[in-house]
Amino acid sequence: MGILNITPDSFYDGGRYSDENAILRQVELMLNEGASFIDIGSVSTRPGAEIPDVETEWKRMEFSLKLIVKHFPESIISVDTTRAAIAERAVNEGAALINDISAGEWDSEMLKTVAALNVPYILMHRQGVPQTMQINPVYENVTLEIIQYFSKRIEVCRNAGIKDIIIDPGFGFGKNIQHNYTLLRELQTFDVTGLPILAGLSRKRMIWQALEITPEQALNGTTALNMVALLNGANILRVHDVKEAIQCVTLFKNYKTSV
Repeated sequence: MGILNITPDSFYDGGRYSDENAILRQVELMLNEGASFIDIGSVSTRPGAEIPDVETEWKRMEFSLKLIVKHFPESIISVDTTRAAIAERAVNEGAALINDISAGEWDSEMLKTVAALNVPYILMHRQGVPQTMQINPVYENVTLEIIQYFSKRIEVCRNAGIKDIIIDPGFGFGKNIQHNYTLLRELQTFDVTGLPILAGLSRKRMIWQALEITPEQALNGTTALNMVALLNGANILRVHDVKEAIQCVTLFKNYKTSV
């Protein structure tokens, strides 16, 4: 899953894809490098981020979405949003998945909207909201608590009529570095849900803070942790750098199938 952030303030690539040519070049690059999905985000979810109103989010989203659908009609587009209105408009314009960091908890219309649209739904765990989520997050047993959370939210989604669900443990969303590495080490445990697992590790704080570098320098660390995620059961990698992730997947497949 290739990330296309069309926000001015994302933690790594904010402001890079603000015009038509930049968006088309990046999408073409990611698709040529082997991305299965393009995930469009028009609201930054980095720690401390401010949330724009619905129309600002849609204005950013609509421009990029229509552009991609027009120029790359065979692409599979995921929309990163917590709002039912955005989800509905996006699917009507050609999006095929909804990626919701709030797991349907911030908009009471989201789950029934996704069910009515009959599209897959990415259900992410987070503790708190972007403005405050990294202020002393606390768990007694981070993996167990997130599995329990998913168990409840999956039931709610099923009851709402959502058929296809992908789970995302939410690395960096209300977790400290220790929590993140515990989740990564115990990722296989999430197989108990019987659902595909998405790992979003790309250039995150758990990498660059541990290595005492910057997000711009965190590609090698991202690749290393992507391989760990694959070995521990991840089915989808959500990344900024598709070529390196595809190389990682290719080596992983060779490792798994070698005799």
